[in-house]
Amino acid sequence: MSDVRPGALAGIKVVDFGQMVSAPYCAKLFSDYGADVIKVESPTGDAARRMGPFPKDEPHPEKSGLYFVNNTNKRGATCDVEKSGGRELFLRLLRWADVLIENNLPQQMRAWGLDYGQIKDVNPNLVVISITPFGQTGPYAGWNGYDLNAYHLSGASSRYCGRPGEMPLEHGTFAADYFGAAAAAAWGLGAVYGRAAAIAAAFVGGQNIGGYAQDGKFDKRTGVGMPLGAPATILPCKDGHVWMLALEPGQWNGLRKVMGNPEWADLDMFQNMLTRAQNADVIYAFILEWTMQHGKMEIMEKCQEAGCPITAVFTIAEAAQQPHLTARDYFVEIDHPQLGRVKNLGAPFKLPASPGGPVSAAPLLGQHNDEIWGGLLGVGGGELARLRSQGAI
Repeated sequence: MSDVRPGALAGIKVVDFGQMVSAPYCAKLFSDYGADVIKVESPTGDAARRMGPFPKDEPHPEKSGLYFVNNTNKRGATCDVEKSGGRELFLRLLRWADVLIENNLPQQMRAWGLDYGQIKDVNPNLVVISITPFGQTGPYAGWNGYDLNAYHLSGASSRYCGRPGEMPLEHGTFAADYFGAAAAAAWGLGAVYGRAAAIAAAFVGGQNIGGYAQDGKFDKRTGVGMPLGAPATILPCKDGHVWMLALEPGQWNGLRKVMGNPEWADLDMFQNMLTRAQNADVIYAFILEWTMQHGKMEIMEKCQEAGCPITAVFTIAEAAQQPHLTARDYFVEIDHPQLGRVKNLGAPFKLPASPGGPVSAAPLLGQHNDEIWGGLLGVGGGELARLRSQGAI
C-alpha cells in the first residue's frame, strides 16, 4: 500500500492501537477516506480475530468477520509494548504519526508508559483519541466495561428498551461502540486540523436527562413506541413488520388516505398525536387490522408516496439485497488471501469528491512488519531479528 492514498484525508498518518470495535472502526473511518493508518497489534493479535463470525463457524485468526469489516485499508504490524524494545519501537512510530487512536483502560496505558502525560513530549503535535466506556477521569474511569455497560449506565435502556413494569431489554451489541467511534473520529479530525487541545465526552442517555435535572420528571419505556405521539411503533403486517410513524398532520392524513379513510380515524381522540398516544391501545388495534392485510413493501411504498415516513423492517438478508444500498455502492467486494473474494460494507458517509470506502482487505497479523519497522522507521535487519527473538514484534 502506498504511503499516500487518494482521498479527503490523504497525508494524515494514524496509528491504530485498539482492539475489537470502537478504536479500530474510528481508525477505519480515517483510512476509508485516504489517511495512512497503521494498525499495531500485540503478537497474539486483536481480540476481534478470535470473536468471529467465521466461515462455516470454524475459528481462524485471519477469517474473523468482525476483524475484517473494521480494519480495511490499513497496514498491519505487531509490537509487544510490554517489552522495552517493543515500547521504544512504538514510540518511534508515534514520532511519525499525526494521530494515535486507542481504546485501552486508562490504567493499562499508564502501566505501559503510553498515556498522554508520558508520550506528549515524544511528539508534541500528536492528537490522541482515547475511546473508553467511562472516560479518562471520574470515579468510574478505571472500571472494566464494554459498550453494553456504557449504554445501560446512560439510562437509555430504562427509557427505551422493553415493556413497562418488566425488566429492560438488552440493546444491540456494539451499538455504543460504533456511535462512540464515529463521534471520536469527528472530534479527533477537528483536533487534527486545529492542532489544539481538545477533550470531548459523549453521554447519550434517556433523551430527557436535562428535563429531569430541570423539574425532576423523566419518561419511562412504553413497550409500544413513543409515549408522546402515535402512531410511532413497530407493527406486524402480512409478511413481517413495518416501522409505523405518522405524527404530523400531513403524515397522519397521508396514512389515513392509504388506509382508505376509515370512519374510526375521524374520531376526535385521533386528531392530534398526543391524544392518539393517550389512546394508543385503541389506535394500534385499528391500524393492526389494516396492516395484517398488506405486505410490508406495499405499505412502505404507498405510505411514502402519500408523504408518510413508514418503512419496512428488513431482515439482515433483505438489507443485504436492498436495491437502495446497492445503488449507493454501499456493498463492495474485496480480495483477501484467506477469505477469498468477499462482500464488505462501503463508505458510511458519501463525499462527492472523495467517495471513500474499503479498497484493500484487513491486514494479516504482522503482514507489514518489515515494511513498517524496516522500511518506514529504518530499523536494520539485525535489530529486527533481535526484536523477533525477544518476542517484541
